[in-house]
Amino acid sequence: MKGLFITLEGPDGSGKSTVANLLGEYFEKLGIDCIITREPGGTQIGEKIRDIIVDNENKAMGAETEALLFAASRAQHVHEKICPSLEEGKVVVCDRFLFSSLAYQGVGRGLGVERVKMINEFGLRGVKPDLIIFFDCDPTLTILRKTKAGGDRLELLGDKFHERVYEGYKEIIKMYPENVEIVDARRPIREVYKEVVKLIDALLEKTEGLK
Repeated sequence: MKGLFITLEGPDGSGKSTVANLLGEYFEKLGIDCIITREPGGTQIGEKIRDIIVDNENKAMGAETEALLFAASRAQHVHEKICPSLEEGKVVVCDRFLFSSLAYQGVGRGLGVERVKMINEFGLRGVKPDLIIFFDCDPTLTILRKTKAGGDRLELLGDKFHERVYEGYKEIIKMYPENVEIVDARRPIREVYKEVVKLIDALLEKTEGLK
């Protein structure tokens, strides 16, 4: 039995992590084996790479280096956790995946969407999400929430960078619309969560053996 791969995308502070945790509880109630994970990270090796990426001391990091580190963390994630879980028939919910690299490094850093996609494809093993949920909200408001008490290296890159990333997401969704759903993340988190659940229920209804 093949599992399902669901990814949550959107600006920093848009509520993805909170909804991901709520989905873990939801799938547990349904009796469906679910893995909640994140990027960069998700594995011991990936989390060590994440530490390097977000460390505020690494201000000298080049954009290409950053993109390759994200791709390396993702490759390990696919190898160690995502592929094995899907092969076991589990649902995998991932807070960020390929779209994040295309938006942050491809557009935000100006490396080019196709170039960043290319360096990631080697480690993806053909894995594609069955559902990509984009949390649509104003990045200048969400990043303010995230950085009130500080922030990591990427979160502190400023409004203009995060606005480019947001516009990049919208561009990427037009380029790769397959399996993408958009939710209005400006609303209270419980309302956003309910809409996400409806999208997932619709996916489960089309998938034999999981519900």
